Amino acid sequence: MTHDTKRFAAIIANLDAVSAFVEECADRFGLDAGKKFGVLLALEEVFVNICHYAYPDGAGDAKITCIDDNGLFVLEISDEGRPFDVLSRPDPDTTLDIEERPIGGLGIHLVRRLSDGASYQRQGGQNILRMEFKR
Repeated sequence: MTHDTKRFAAIIANLDAVSAFVEECADRFGLDAGKKFGVLLALEEVFVNICHYAYPDGAGDAKITCIDDNGLFVLEISDEGRPFDVLSRPDPDTTLDIEERPIGGLGIHLVRRLSDGASYQRQGGQNILRMEFKR
């Protein structure tokens, strides 16, 4: 199992650097273009949410880990912000017209649909979201 990890300040200005890091890992670990698109879209949703909500009292970091694990590309995103199990949120009702839907929740819906598996745990004061993508 091979992995690469980088820590980034959880600010929107770092989104391009975070995406470039994950894209480079995905290319090196042999993820195809279609799956890579899903990885990057899910990454953007999660990282932007961390930037906006994880650290209401100040600055913090997000740790991004890419893992090559026996046919899976695994993306783990962790932060030390306030506890939040993003996967505990219900899927939005996509049968409603866009004007009738409450704001929020669509990003997590995308994470669930784009990944081949996702899990959350709170461990050692960290939120850890793990997303798996089959190669």
